[in-house]
Amino acid sequence: MVEPQPPAASGRPGLGLTGFVADRARNSPPASSAQELDQQASSELEQAAQILSAGRFAVLTGAGLSTDSGIPDYRGPDAPQRNPLTYQQFVGDESLRRRYWARNQLGWRHLRRAQPNAGHRAIAELEAAGAITGLITQNVDRLHEDAGSVNVVDLHGRFDRVVCLACGTEFSRDQIAVRLDEFNPGFLARAEAGGQIDLAPDADADLDSAELIGSFTVAPCEVCGGMLKPDFVFFGENVPKDRVERSFGMLAEASALLVVGSSLTVMSGLRFPRRAVKAGKPVVIINRGATRGDDLATLKISAGVSESLSRLAARLSKSAGDQVQ
Repeated sequence: MVEPQPPAASGRPGLGLTGFVADRARNSPPASSAQELDQQASSELEQAAQILSAGRFAVLTGAGLSTDSGIPDYRGPDAPQRNPLTYQQFVGDESLRRRYWARNQLGWRHLRRAQPNAGHRAIAELEAAGAITGLITQNVDRLHEDAGSVNVVDLHGRFDRVVCLACGTEFSRDQIAVRLDEFNPGFLARAEAGGQIDLAPDADADLDSAELIGSFTVAPCEVCGGMLKPDFVFFGENVPKDRVERSFGMLAEASALLVVGSSLTVMSGLRFPRRAVKAGKPVVIINRGATRGDDLATLKISAGVSESLSRLAARLSKSAGDQVQ
C-alpha cells in the first residue's frame, strides 16, 4: 500500500544531534511532577508485563526508540516538522535527487557513528531470553542488530546499503561513499567549513547551500550506469512483500504485540496492531505522545521508551527464563 504523505514542513530549522537532545531536555516535566509520573509509569509497566507474560510476543519499533541514540525522528513531541522526499520525486527530478545524495553523503556518516541505547539492548535481551517471536522495526539505522538482535525485519530498509534501480545490484554504503568522494573532491571539507552539520531522520542532513548542492555529482551504478538509490522505503513506495509476510508470521506466532516508539502514522506500521486486534490479541503501546493506533491499544503508556523497555526486560526476561526451566 502506498504510504500517505507527511505533513508539509513548518519552516522550523532542524536541531541536529546536540540541539535535538537539548530541546528534548528543555521540554522535560518539572521536577515536582517527576515522582508522580514515575509512579504512574511503574504501575502501567506492571500491567504491561502481566499482559505480555502470557506467552511470547512480537515487537514493533519506530524512530522514538532511537532518539536516545541521538537520531532525530519525524513525529516525536519535540521533532520539527519535515517534508521528506518521495519516491516519485527521487526518480523523477534530477535536481532533487542531487540534493538528496549531497545531504545523504553527510548524514549517513553521522548515523553510522550512532550507538545502541538501553532500549535496543533490552529488546536483544528479551530475544535471548526467548520472550519474543521476532522484531519488526521501521528504523533504518541497524541499531537493533548492533545491540545483538537476530530475528529482525528491517521493514523500511537499511541505511548501510544502496541498490541500483536498473540492474538490481546491491552495494554497501561505504563503497558508494568512496565513489561519491572521488566524484566530488573537497565536498566534505567545504560542507564542514560552513558550520555544524545537523543530522536529520533516515541518514539525511540539514544542508541548504545551493552552491554546494548544485555542484554535487551523483554517481551512477558502476555495473550498468543506472540510477542508484539508498535501500530505504521512501514515502510513496511500497514495502517489499517478503518483509510484510515475514512480519505477519512473527505476529501470527505471538500472543500479543508490543509497539515501542512509533506514532503509527503510516500504514506500514499501523497494519500490525490492526491485524493483532482482528486476531483477538492484546496490543501494548509505549510512546511519548499520541499515536494513530491508540484506539487499538489494550494499554497505552506515555513514558520514556528506553527506560520503560529496560524495566520490562528485567521483569519479562526472568519470567521467560522461569518458564523454560
